[in-house]
Amino acid sequence: MKIVVIGGGWAGVAAAVGARKAGADVCLIEKTDLLLGCGNVGGIMRNNGRYTATEEMMALGAGDLFEIIDRIALHRDIRFPGHEHALLYPVNTIEAHIRRFVRSLGIELKLESRATDVLFDDGCLKGLVLHSGETVSGDVFVETTGSSGPMGNCIRYGNGCSMCVLRCPAFGPRISISEKCGVNDYTGERAESVFGVFSGSCKLAKESLSEEVQHELNLNGVAVLKIPPEDVNYDKLNAKACKQYALKEFSENVILLDTGHAKLMTSYYPLDKLREIPGLENAKYVDPYAGSGRNSIRYFSIAPRGDHMQVDGVKNLFCGGEKSGLFIGHTEAICTGALAGFNAARMAWGLPPVILPDTLAVGDLIAFANHQYKDAHNTLERFTFAGGVFFERMKSRGLYSIQREEVEKRVGNAGFSGIFNQKVKD
Repeated sequence: MKIVVIGGGWAGVAAAVGARKAGADVCLIEKTDLLLGCGNVGGIMRNNGRYTATEEMMALGAGDLFEIIDRIALHRDIRFPGHEHALLYPVNTIEAHIRRFVRSLGIELKLESRATDVLFDDGCLKGLVLHSGETVSGDVFVETTGSSGPMGNCIRYGNGCSMCVLRCPAFGPRISISEKCGVNDYTGERAESVFGVFSGSCKLAKESLSEEVQHELNLNGVAVLKIPPEDVNYDKLNAKACKQYALKEFSENVILLDTGHAKLMTSYYPLDKLREIPGLENAKYVDPYAGSGRNSIRYFSIAPRGDHMQVDGVKNLFCGGEKSGLFIGHTEAICTGALAGFNAARMAWGLPPVILPDTLAVGDLIAFANHQYKDAHNTLERFTFAGGVFFERMKSRGLYSIQREEVEKRVGNAGFSGIFNQKVKD
């Protein structure tokens, strides 16, 4: 049985790995020349409730990607405003490690292969048409195309194309596979009837910073620099995708994290103003290149789905990552993608899909986000293990823990220990 995954970000890689470990043949299609998408400029893991989710996924048997991240991490147990025990991975080398792992599993990898259309009949997705004219067929499909781009969305709903890591001008626009199949996707809002949300951070070339700031980043993984009072802008927090960073400290300070580059925890910042801050006199943006006044816009194409990650209205299409909900972050992408890939393999062999219980943080996130859209019609909130409404929910329900034994026991009590390591079919 063949599973085709469309989109090679963290969610798509997790879906491909999950389906392959379950025993399926897997083809992973990515429109650019790199896997991981925004993971190439992200770099933060294990902060706040993401620590719990990571340990849950390991106990569930889907820890492969997290183990690679842990192994090559630059900094561990980092604290910065509003966040505890964060891990920072090297954004400049992570993709090569992940690509080698994907290929080692025997997953077919099609890079620079943009899907442009679908073959759809009788409620089933039969195949994809690539920009080259090639057709890729499969038994079950997983869409992890994300919700950012194409350029028109950033121009119409943001501050213009920011020249970000997605590189739409070079590799073409993202399309929605679910909408090509006749599904009505939904769009997130940053205010009522104001569509899309700005990505939450930028990257500065670390070598463009002062020696003192570089030393602090190399030593501690974090540097916090005061913003002049006249330049503090609290209003910009409302436009950020990352609710966990929409705290006043992120308006009153320049907060830098060492991910190989210096991760600047704001959607954009005028370069002339940035260079007035001591230590940043020579600062230069490396992502997005237009970080002085813009960033990518997200949450434009989200598929309605069940808690098993199957897309409503298509018999053989699953989804993960931002395509599957108003989710924030790499951990969230890996969790949803892994479940989508595993269930795609189960469907291919005629087995019922798995739904993770709400006694686990991962299962509760998937169900809670679904409830907020389908029942509460909420397209304003975003969901992450690391902050905002869902992290508060985790704590109130007793799901937040950084004790591995406690998390493993919880997974075992739910009857799901190692489930993602079980082959559906040899």
